[in-house]
Amino acid sequence: MALAKTAELRVGRWLEKITRALAYGGGFILALIALVTVASIIGRFFLSAGLGPIKGDYEIVEMGSAIAIFAFMPFAQFKRAHVVVDIFTMRLTQRFQTFLGFVGDSLIALASGVLVWRFWLGLGEKVPYGSDTLRNVLSMGSKPFFVETTYELSVPIWIPYSLAFVGAALFFITSLFTMWRSLNWTLEGREYQP
Repeated sequence: MALAKTAELRVGRWLEKITRALAYGGGFILALIALVTVASIIGRFFLSAGLGPIKGDYEIVEMGSAIAIFAFMPFAQFKRAHVVVDIFTMRLTQRFQTFLGFVGDSLIALASGVLVWRFWLGLGEKVPYGSDTLRNVLSMGSKPFFVETTYELSVPIWIPYSLAFVGAALFFITSLFTMWRSLNWTLEGREYQP
């Protein structure tokens, strides 16, 4: 007695492809961050030869790390790859473990909902575009008085913030899906086996 099992399987296949692609994008960003860091360190080492560090390397690493973290979260949630302490639950019945998985997925969905809600409000403080009417409809608040930028590279903060928001929003959507999937597992009396 599952809730829309065929729809869940279709949505799951679609969501897995999207979250996997986003995770690969996050990995690509991390690889670029590593290259920037190595190049900057080599440049610092050869200051006497006329080289130098990459301008804004700390900002690049900071922005890239934030984007990459939020790119990984949806796929981790889809695969249930978050840290789990199961020393207390491994002796429980399969049915109860399945129910606890549903409770855990529900709590993550709640937490990711709060996260994306607060992220949206913060994004409204950073994005300098849109009419007041549109911003009010979207609950973004008033336009900022000035565009906040990074110190060295003068990158508008709203750009990496928006990219991280995409990952946070997909994390919320994935959390809702995993809650649905977990509810079906609970109703069927089985647990996900990777």
